[in-house]
Amino acid sequence: MNLLAIAALAASVALVGYAYVGYPCLVKLVSLPHRTRRPPDAPTAWPTVSVTIPVYNEAATIAATLERTLQLDYPPDHRQILVVSDASTDETDEIVRTFTDRGVELLRLAVRRGKTAAENAALPLLRGEIIVNTDASIRIPPHALRPLIAAFTDPTVGVASGRDVSITRLADESNQGESGYVGYEMWLRDLETRVDGIVGASGCFYAIRADLHQGRLPDGLSRDFAAALVARERGYRAVSVPHALCFVPRTASLRNEFRRKVRTMTRGMQTLVYKRHLLNPVRFGLFAWMLFSHKVCRWLVPWAAVVGLGALALLSLAVPWARWVLGGVAVTLVVAGAGWVWPEERAAPKLLAIPAYLLSGNVAALVASIGAMRGRRHATWDPTRRDAVASRQPKVAAGLHDGTVLS
Repeated sequence: MNLLAIAALAASVALVGYAYVGYPCLVKLVSLPHRTRRPPDAPTAWPTVSVTIPVYNEAATIAATLERTLQLDYPPDHRQILVVSDASTDETDEIVRTFTDRGVELLRLAVRRGKTAAENAALPLLRGEIIVNTDASIRIPPHALRPLIAAFTDPTVGVASGRDVSITRLADESNQGESGYVGYEMWLRDLETRVDGIVGASGCFYAIRADLHQGRLPDGLSRDFAAALVARERGYRAVSVPHALCFVPRTASLRNEFRRKVRTMTRGMQTLVYKRHLLNPVRFGLFAWMLFSHKVCRWLVPWAAVVGLGALALLSLAVPWARWVLGGVAVTLVVAGAGWVWPEERAAPKLLAIPAYLLSGNVAALVASIGAMRGRRHATWDPTRRDAVASRQPKVAAGLHDGTVLS
């Protein structure tokens, strides 16, 4: 019995280590023979783009979002801006209509059906050669759109994803764990870009060739994740564009972030099941390995943790060192739990915030995987309400890799 418990514990630790450390190290190793691509030159003629903004009850932010979108450094006669309202019940639609004389278009759905359904409904109205998908709660700097579109001068690129930068206000240190995680993800995407392309685009800010975007997806699936998969199916790459910055305010509430992760992970898992043939390494080579490692292994981590804890509990009955390890894990869980239940009106100390964020993400993956297996759908969405981004240019605190910005 002890040997079986030790084997289970070793397998659990190996999976967790591979998902977060081993896989990035292997991607780094594989990427070494590949030269870092220099930023592509500007095209001789900028293509037409359609910027789509799906919204649901965004009256508090939509005016500022549209003002910033209109200020993007891109030829106005080559740009379409389309807001897709998923049957909003507040003043969102009325606010958008005040921008119609400046070229902003509104498509209102009569019945609320969810983000993917809204994006599907917009397909016949899109006129751009490149479709840019963004979000009402984030900020795109004026200079960010051109490098995103310039990526398509490479004929192998089908999807270009912006670089998420987690931001906060100087006096607000809420949800600090989110910043480190975002920085880690962006670093990993840079490595994947050098090898065979990223396995999922940023839902906040990404662009896709129009012919790849035109296919409809079932309402419960994730279009930003599917975009990279569709591109690979059609022989294109999805890439991360470091200079196409997208400033994403941190969610002030870890509990709201937990609910968002459950929703997005459930949709992501169901999307991967829908596109599961991309996991075939015979057909898709390195991409299949990266997709399995980045997504599937990451989603299996909480299950490995449960198995590992069970093995430790069994070993602690007979082996002294297991009791010490189990005690250390218990203390860590207590610290993380304290951060999770910390009053939302006060910022939790870093000692609590970071373990709490990691615990929240893994519990969310556990809940999402159970929901996905049971066929639970998250077609409709309640957008994550984030604090508005300050109008002035945020200042990166310690470089792009840490994902932290003070505003």
